Amino acid sequence: MGLLFRNDLHDEFGLMPLAYAPWGGAEFGEVRAVAAAVGDGDDAAFCDAWVAAGDRAAAEGESALAAGHVASARAAILRAACFYASSYRPLFGFPVDPRLLAAYRRQIAAFDRGLGLGDHPVASTPIPFGGAAMPAYLIPAEGRETEVRPLLILTNGYDATVTDMYFASAVAAARRGYHVLAFDGPGQGGMLYEQGMPMRTDWETVVAAAVDFALAQPIVDPDRIALSGWSLGGHLALRAAAGEPRLAAVIADPGLWGIAGPLRAMATHMGMSAQDVDAILGGDAVLAPRIGEALVGRSRRMRWSIVQRAFWVHGVSDFPSYFRAISAFTLDGRADAIRCPALICAAESDPLSGSAQQVIDALTCPKTLLRFTAAEGAGDHCEMGARSLLNRRILDWLDQTLA
Repeated sequence: MGLLFRNDLHDEFGLMPLAYAPWGGAEFGEVRAVAAAVGDGDDAAFCDAWVAAGDRAAAEGESALAAGHVASARAAILRAACFYASSYRPLFGFPVDPRLLAAYRRQIAAFDRGLGLGDHPVASTPIPFGGAAMPAYLIPAEGRETEVRPLLILTNGYDATVTDMYFASAVAAARRGYHVLAFDGPGQGGMLYEQGMPMRTDWETVVAAAVDFALAQPIVDPDRIALSGWSLGGHLALRAAAGEPRLAAVIADPGLWGIAGPLRAMATHMGMSAQDVDAILGGDAVLAPRIGEALVGRSRRMRWSIVQRAFWVHGVSDFPSYFRAISAFTLDGRADAIRCPALICAAESDPLSGSAQQVIDALTCPKTLLRFTAAEGAGDHCEMGARSLLNRRILDWLDQTLA
């Protein structure tokens, strides 16, 4: 039994939009109403309840627009995008669930519709990448939309999309005076759902395409381009900074050395020897399935994280392939190639923050370790309980670094 939702996994996913409340995401009463609608229902009920909430918000927005209330319409329709984006996480997996695709398409339609309203409309600007296109949005600084300003590029992790980044980081940065480029790369959002493109390790190649795009925009200061990644994006941003010299700063939330580390620690805790763990991460055909089933058998959350989410994101279908895939996501031999100033975040209760000190110790560039605690409400993964605090501290650091 969770805080609002009766199913613990639903509670984890359903509470996430509360982190976006200060920037137009869901408010407590709205989330509580969705939880009540789900009740004892399954994943389909969870999806249906959020989609219904999105439909109501979208209809309210259209009514407001028809009455000439553009600001209210924009806010309601963007809120609908937040609701749709919250609906389908429990449905992750391959083959792609048609309900996930339907909700995602509603999400992007509402997002595009909402961003297109107002005095300075924002349109989707896909970034060409290897014969495909990365969904992307260039969101200008509020009140300084046409000025040449510093740019903050946002990169995602395993399961968020451009919509999540908009509410979690982009609005706060735009209000602070930054232009913001939010995109979904391989293995993320539309590139995974619609194009079937799995994640790749060489995130410097992905970010290079984003930087190329940014440098072609007349409002972007070419000498002040920063990159920020959250969740797995904390690792991806650092990997990108090691190979993309045009970045003026990099932010990792959390400072994640690689994907295999947390699983290595868990396997060791379960009594596996170091030799067996190395064999598992190498994709041992006997040990990998055994430890994989043991891991996912611990909870539905672990099964969702690995079998439903990670298998899909990495384009694999079995445990040996999965362990081989994640072993390639590491900063080994790369951390000292980062030259720009780096901000490394670490939340007290987040297991993925466990490698933050390792990252700090390995960096040879100007570096700052920023810790967040449970006492200040920011101890969880990506500081989701106190995103306002996180954004203030990150943007303060970025103001000073790019001054």
